[in-house]
Amino acid sequence: MTMDSFVVAALVDELMDTIVGGRVQDSVMVDSTGIGLEIYANHRRQYLYLSADTQYPRVHLIGEKLRRGTAKPSQLALLIRRYCEGGHILHVSHPPFERILEMNIIGEEGEVTLVIEPMERRSNIILVQNGMILDCARRIGPQENRYRITLPAHQYVAPPPIEGRMNPADLTLESFAPLFEGLLDPELKTTSLLSSNLLGMSGLLAREAVVRAGGSVTQKAQDAHVSVLYRVLTEEIFAPLLKREWQPGNYYQKGEIAGFSVLPLVHVERWESTPSLSVAMCAHYGIPGGEDGYRVAKIPVAKMIQEGLAKEGAKLNSMQKSLRDAKDIERLKQSGELIFAYQYAIQAQQTKLVAQYDPDEPAFEIRLDPRLTPTENAEAYFHRYDKAKRAHQEVPALIEDSQHKIAYLHQLETDLDLARNWVEIDEIRQSLHQLGHWNGQVPRKIGGEKTAPLRVVSADGFVMWVGRNSRQNEEVTFKRGSADDLWLHVRGVPGAHVVIKFDGRTIPEAVIQQASSHAAYYSKLRHEASVLVDVTQCKHVKKIKGVAVGMVTYRNETTRSVVPHPVEER
Repeated sequence: MTMDSFVVAALVDELMDTIVGGRVQDSVMVDSTGIGLEIYANHRRQYLYLSADTQYPRVHLIGEKLRRGTAKPSQLALLIRRYCEGGHILHVSHPPFERILEMNIIGEEGEVTLVIEPMERRSNIILVQNGMILDCARRIGPQENRYRITLPAHQYVAPPPIEGRMNPADLTLESFAPLFEGLLDPELKTTSLLSSNLLGMSGLLAREAVVRAGGSVTQKAQDAHVSVLYRVLTEEIFAPLLKREWQPGNYYQKGEIAGFSVLPLVHVERWESTPSLSVAMCAHYGIPGGEDGYRVAKIPVAKMIQEGLAKEGAKLNSMQKSLRDAKDIERLKQSGELIFAYQYAIQAQQTKLVAQYDPDEPAFEIRLDPRLTPTENAEAYFHRYDKAKRAHQEVPALIEDSQHKIAYLHQLETDLDLARNWVEIDEIRQSLHQLGHWNGQVPRKIGGEKTAPLRVVSADGFVMWVGRNSRQNEEVTFKRGSADDLWLHVRGVPGAHVVIKFDGRTIPEAVIQQASSHAAYYSKLRHEASVLVDVTQCKHVKKIKGVAVGMVTYRNETTRSVVPHPVEER
């Protein structure tokens, strides 16, 4: 779903009603292309998200506080902090029929304009003062666009105006009908003809108009009923939009939200109205910085984890198959000895030897390679014996190492599911690289900052630490935990290490239950109705040597059955 010019116009009206006159209290870089503004207006905090993502550019209000998702802010984010924080929003506007939104803000450094251009592939966020660009999300030099250079210290130039299209406010049947005359392409669709000749006519609105006029979305332009289509366009589509009578909502395809519009749609599977356009956009895109906000970024990391699990699983299976029973290994040695003992009785081209090694045991069959001499066959069996014997001694340790790696990959899988920002996703990428399971180019670190475990204080003053990934688990257990503290972990699956600090008082059962519920939530079983959590003292938790961070063994545990709850709900 694209942000067409009518969607931008509706957003301008919504922002004029909600944030104009408000004060910018904070700004954060939510992700690599998105900026979040916290604005206090109309006696409440509003959260505005601006994104220059090339696939999903957008501007809309968010119902919850936006969190920083990058370790280091961009130069643009730093300048927005400098020029916009503490400032007041004077006005929000947009050029007619353009997909550009302009927000004027005045602060201690003077008045600036935030220009947001939410156009796929060409999206941008540009900070302008006195007509000069201070910085922008996407820098465009003369080698890319000679007409419109978008670089710091250059004059801001607006995108060239759209020419050759009809203004829907001036549309008449006499000006509209000629569009369908003398068509050179018999395969030209009505929707394409409309969107390329009418200002503000997106593909979505064109499909809606054609269907309301009795056609199908694949209708050829030469088959259109021009007068009916004109009536639908002027009376049902453009009339409410030009009057700015917005009716925001979401439309569904295959049972899921497929997009949003500011006009009810009939050509879709289902349409649902929403209280505002921002609500509709949030429902479609998800909350940036929330659990759904980094869904796309998690996909390649999840793929690498699955590939790593497949490789380690195949390696483990191969090693387990290579292990022979001690009796089978001894049989290889006995076979070589029997071939030596019977070498003079073995005929040329003989393929097997049946002989008895132990008088109390039955004879067994020994396969021979007819291309080899008896001595060479015996030496081949001794070689296999030596190899099997070494494997029997070495492979168990390798199997244990592989099992630890598989367990760690499952922990990273849970870490990824719980990751809430770019820094946490980056930690997983770096862990995969260190483990040898990141294919292709070495993942570039987002920054030096690391995420911290959650600190929780119970109602009666007990401090708890909750790790939300493997590195935080290591910190919680071995740096923040002391011998007499209580340590908690979900039984049998990857998840959080939780420590309840012992301060000399007996730790109440209610506090243990609370900490257990947090351990359950930050685990692979977070969506289960009931989860078993093991509780022991930190002195009974030991790091597994030679394996990745956060991998431990423990003993002397008791168990609680709890309902998972995140820290934020407490």
